[in-house]
Amino acid sequence: MAFLLAKGIVHEFCTFIKSLYSSVLWLDENKYRLMKFHVKHFPGLLLFTLLLSLYAEAQPLTDSLGKKIDGLFSYWNNANSPGCAIGIFRTDSLIYAKGYGMANLEYGIPITEKTIFHMASVSKQFTAYSIVLLARKGKLKLDDDIHKWLPWFPDLHEKITILHLLNHTSGIRDQWQLLAIAGTRLDDVITQEQIIKVLGKQQALNFKPGEQYSYSNSGFTLLAEIVRSASGRSLRQFTDSAIFKPLGMQDTHFHDDYTEIVKNRAYSYQRKGFSGFSNSILSYSNAGATSLFTNVNDMSKWVINFYKPVAGTAADIDQLVQKGKLNNGVELSYARGIVSDRYKGWKQYSHSGGDAGFRTYVSVFPDLKLGFIVFSNLGDINVYEKTYQLADLFIHDTTAKVPAPEIKIDSSRALVKNGSEAKNFAGNYISEDGTRFRFSMRNNKMYWERYGTSDLLYSGAKDSFVVAKTPEVKFVFNTTAGKKVVVNEYWPDNTRQLEKYISDSIGDEQRKQCAGVYYSPELDCKYGIVVKGHELVMTNSKYDDSPIKTTGPDHLFTDYWWMRHLLLIRDSQDKITGFEVNDGRIMHLRFNKIQYGIR
Repeated sequence: MAFLLAKGIVHEFCTFIKSLYSSVLWLDENKYRLMKFHVKHFPGLLLFTLLLSLYAEAQPLTDSLGKKIDGLFSYWNNANSPGCAIGIFRTDSLIYAKGYGMANLEYGIPITEKTIFHMASVSKQFTAYSIVLLARKGKLKLDDDIHKWLPWFPDLHEKITILHLLNHTSGIRDQWQLLAIAGTRLDDVITQEQIIKVLGKQQALNFKPGEQYSYSNSGFTLLAEIVRSASGRSLRQFTDSAIFKPLGMQDTHFHDDYTEIVKNRAYSYQRKGFSGFSNSILSYSNAGATSLFTNVNDMSKWVINFYKPVAGTAADIDQLVQKGKLNNGVELSYARGIVSDRYKGWKQYSHSGGDAGFRTYVSVFPDLKLGFIVFSNLGDINVYEKTYQLADLFIHDTTAKVPAPEIKIDSSRALVKNGSEAKNFAGNYISEDGTRFRFSMRNNKMYWERYGTSDLLYSGAKDSFVVAKTPEVKFVFNTTAGKKVVVNEYWPDNTRQLEKYISDSIGDEQRKQCAGVYYSPELDCKYGIVVKGHELVMTNSKYDDSPIKTTGPDHLFTDYWWMRHLLLIRDSQDKITGFEVNDGRIMHLRFNKIQYGIR
């Protein structure tokens, strides 16, 4: 009734305005403007504009726009495929919500806007917001040392704050990778207690807190435990009372018991071959980094809370989206459990998630009061891409079209003055984390080659070079006492050292030296390296064998995603005494060699 009344009023006002003068109305997805009006009629026009805005926001999307949206997901919209649930919201309304494909293939249950999905890392913003709410109430401070709330966490001789956990600058090793190395499959039942036990045994950090950014799920599991310590309630209990109930999110909870029955939930799938699917098991009983269960209808209420807060205040939201900073002042795009950046010139808050076959993405444009949700139960659906395809249907680009500045290359600066010495620097290099690239000399000029690209370098001070196109990137070469050639790589937000190596292959004698059993006291697990023919193979009692490829004498690469790169450790007599796992979200995890020469 109210809708029809508003529609009628708008129609009468349009007729009235037309009879007074000629006006021009321009309508697009986000703006409603009146032009060419008489000043004496301004009050009437203002009322008309407001009514028109209300009417337009109450309208459903046009058929043509709805068809464009549906077309983005048509590939999965059948009874034989997993799929997606999407939500589009404007101001305080969910203006489009729909499911495509099946929530459960075995029972033929379709996806709808009410289907419950596992959120994976989209969960993190709710854990972070719990911390923000507790901080406002004076229950904790963001610069608190985590040992104040987690006395069981090992003393690693560095102050790690709650804020370090929130923006992934703590240096704490990632829980999923640690569990995998220890022999836990991610489709096993994984409890909160199990993760806490692993985190409680850490013996070193990846880096000093605040020195670098490295995404760490461990930090958010620890934040969930801090919520418990500071509030006396579990994360599930706290978020239910402080966030979900105030927002009316009745179908939302942190799923901390994998045996709990949840009505209307989607199952998780992976593609099998070209036309089939297989179950992708998810049996998590842990919360903080992941495990939020919700649907499109409920998530839209949370998204609206960013610009029209009901749970918490506008100041709390400001705290949540405040970007992190490194110790050197470099600003991160990651805030506190959420990414804060811009798209097409507009401020955006977003986060993605992925566990088992679930893929999730939530994006909010607070200044436009617009948001987009895409949830999937199939692992190969690119929800990131689909979210921005949706956004492009609604959001106009406001960025200034400034042509990229012309980069003038002064070839004279590229000529290497000490060419004979610099030739010694040319060759292949590798860092302790397994990153590889090459420097080459051509026509008395030095080039930096990696990932199929080549950049000209300018010669600087003695044995130093900068990238011609990006002079803030610098390389300084030197020769160590052991006559090893190394290069220090300097970026505005990071520094690392790489060592020159001669060959990717090693001989039979070197392979024999690698063979043995290696033990991690931190994870209480063993791996073996054996010689099979002329190849090295890594073994473990819980995993299939993996072939080992070598780079130089000390760098080993496996097919295991949890420890793809290993750095051999040698004593003063050059004898191999162990290796470090230096890969991804884990650095300097030591395995000691406890048995030699196995085959």
